[in-house]
Amino acid sequence: MKIRSGLSVILAAIVLAGLVVLPQTAFAQVRVRVYAPIPPPAPPAEVIGIAPSHRHAWVNGYHRWDGHAYIWVPGRWAVRPRARAHWAPGHWERGGRRGWYWVDGRWR
Repeated sequence: MKIRSGLSVILAAIVLAGLVVLPQTAFAQVRVRVYAPIPPPAPPAEVIGIAPSHRHAWVNGYHRWDGHAYIWVPGRWAVRPRARAHWAPGHWERGGRRGWYWVDGRWR
C-alpha cells in the first residue's frame, strides 16, 4: 500500500511539473504577427561609429508599428553570439490585404 501511494505522489509531481513547464515552453514559441496598414517610411541615416570591440556587430535600427504610427528604434552595437556571426537585419514584408508585417532579424 505504501508503494502504491508513493507512486501516486511521484506521478502527481510529474504531472504538476508538466503543467508548469509546458505552458511556458509553448508560450515562448508563439509569435504574434502584427500588421501595419501602410508601408514603413524609409529608414533615416544612422551614424554607426567604431565598434566597441571586435566581438561587437552593428544591429540596424528599424521602424516599429505601435498600432497607430511607425516609431524609429535606433540601431545599436551587440556582442556576437559566436566569433564569426553576423546580423541579418529584420525587414517589413507585404502581407496581402492585411498590410505589412515585421520579420525579425537574426544572427547567422
